[in-house]
Amino acid sequence: MVIGAAGQIGRVAVGALARDGWEVTAVSRGGGRDGSWPAEVRVAAADRADDAALAAVVGDGCDVLVDMVAYGPEQARQLTALAGRVGSAVVISSLSVYEDDKGRNFDTQEEPDGFPVFPVPITEEQRTVRPGEASYSTRKAGLEHELLAAADELPATLLRAGAIHGPYCRSPRELYFVKRNLDGRRRRVLSYGGASRFHPAGVHNIAELIRLAAARPGARVLNAVDPEAPTVAEIAGAVDAVMGVEVENVLVDGPPPAPTVGDTPWSVPVPVVCDMSAAERELGYRPVAGYAQSLPETVAWIEGRLAGRDWREAYPRMYETYGDLFDYTAEDAWSK
Repeated sequence: MVIGAAGQIGRVAVGALARDGWEVTAVSRGGGRDGSWPAEVRVAAADRADDAALAAVVGDGCDVLVDMVAYGPEQARQLTALAGRVGSAVVISSLSVYEDDKGRNFDTQEEPDGFPVFPVPITEEQRTVRPGEASYSTRKAGLEHELLAAADELPATLLRAGAIHGPYCRSPRELYFVKRNLDGRRRRVLSYGGASRFHPAGVHNIAELIRLAAARPGARVLNAVDPEAPTVAEIAGAVDAVMGVEVENVLVDGPPPAPTVGDTPWSVPVPVVCDMSAAERELGYRPVAGYAQSLPETVAWIEGRLAGRDWREAYPRMYETYGDLFDYTAEDAWSK
């Protein structure tokens, strides 16, 4: 059973599990079917946040429950309450739960010198934030804490995903480069010398981890990222190549020179790069696609969403998170 089947990861994971021989029930709020799924995939409608609805859709039980949307300790407890009817679980978490050895994390990054400085690469042994209600990161930590504490009742694989990319993403970081190219901007300012690295995680690679974990139940935490962590300049160049354009990079040492100039959704002052050795060792994992290899379908999806629409309408969550990503007036004024 896949909860959140209509989402970005869920659409791919359902197909991967079905093709692997599982009898899959795809659960989403609307109960819809993706055209890529095999015909034998069953669909069901349920609100993930409703205890009774979740219990009803699980019914007599399932061998594996894959949860794309679990968030916070209360939703972990929803899953553990079903332990008698569920053999094992695979649950999506986030690398945002990590904090560095000085207690800096993704919640402190806006403070002076607050961005975490991690070892490269980050392993699953790296310390994590304290569970709590304060933020996305602390609530994901709470989700992990509850599930790991109940491992004897419900073995769960927790996948700490990086910067997720692929079609159907509500906040695609690639939007920054795709829209600029569509707007004919042939120069771009990149802070931190264009060398920022924030590890991406493609939906096909995450789906492969889900497929492998479903067949190998266990209580474990694993990173879930792509085989490489390209720099922001490399990501921009890969988008350019897909779109068939040439763009000049203006590299700026250090942070963005102005609030809306040179600050891309990929820009970070220090590298955030994860290690995948544990997944290889425990699941026999091998990535199915590199970042550049999977990029064309992402770019095509973004272009389709933008066609004839204001980007803030097409991607309201991006606007809420990052503000005005395309302040060309400010950029041109700085460039003079």
